[in-house]
Amino acid sequence: MGDWSVPDTLSFKINPPWWQTWWAYLIFGLIAASILRAYIVFRARKLTKENKLLEERVSHRTVQLKTKIDELKSTQSKLIQSEKMASLGELTAGIAHEIQNPLNFVNNFSEVNKELLEEMEEEIEKGNYDEVKALAKDVSDNEDKIIFHGKRADGIVKGMLQHSRSSSGQKELTDINTLSDEYLRLAYHGLRAKDKTFNATLNTDFDDSIGKINIVAQDMGRVILNLITNAFYVVKKKKEENPKGYEPTVSVGTKKQGNMVLISVSDNGNGVPKEVLDKIFQPFFTTKPSGEGTGLGLSLSYDIVKVHGGELTVQTEQGEGTTFTISLPSKK
Repeated sequence: MGDWSVPDTLSFKINPPWWQTWWAYLIFGLIAASILRAYIVFRARKLTKENKLLEERVSHRTVQLKTKIDELKSTQSKLIQSEKMASLGELTAGIAHEIQNPLNFVNNFSEVNKELLEEMEEEIEKGNYDEVKALAKDVSDNEDKIIFHGKRADGIVKGMLQHSRSSSGQKELTDINTLSDEYLRLAYHGLRAKDKTFNATLNTDFDDSIGKINIVAQDMGRVILNLITNAFYVVKKKKEENPKGYEPTVSVGTKKQGNMVLISVSDNGNGVPKEVLDKIFQPFFTTKPSGEGTGLGLSLSYDIVKVHGGELTVQTEQGEGTTFTISLPSKK
């Protein structure tokens, strides 16, 4: 038989497929890079277009918002003016009453002086010079009273004219006691002119040691007037609800405390409900029925006091009453 031999090992050389070669990887890489670049360019163009549209929308919205803000400012200005005129209207009848008092004094003393001067002529003719001197002194005293009450009437008119004008913003030394007392009486007589049946007790407690303080008298007068008017409003409402045994009372006082001057306006009304106490200084918030208040009085008052470097606070007790306190720097 022939010699058959089998090799110990069999070896086969197999070439890898074409996609596993290095140049195939390079081609795949280039294709992937091209696809990625194309996607980035596409995405960038899309984002640019979206950004442009967004900018146009923002620009359009900005114009709309600016228009709305201008409209709101205009409305706010009208409402503030309306609030000022409303407070002036509250005073109109009170002005007539307050002015009538000093004018009555002026007229009465003028008539008395005329009679005294006629008597003086008679005594001069008689030669009674001692009597003439006594009559002359009476005439002089009456003239002092005429001047005093004339200035009082002049001050009321000037105060009301100042109240009706736009604020100049200029601070001046002001007697806060006189200002508070004047607005208390004007507000009261203004309310009584509308309702003759209404009566209230007015209490004042002024600290004479305060002197004059540096404020914008017109603006602070509006604050005090607003607080007093509100006080009369609540006691009047309580009187309507409890006609028997209830005596409406509004108190205004001043006090010097360290470097501050405190001006308080109190009433014995029903108090401010706890659930609305935190909202009373917010713009447009009011507890009055529709048509009886703008909701700007306390908000404007709060802002005016803040501008003066002071603070407006409130203390209330259900069924007992409310006290608003204005704290102002006393530094001149």
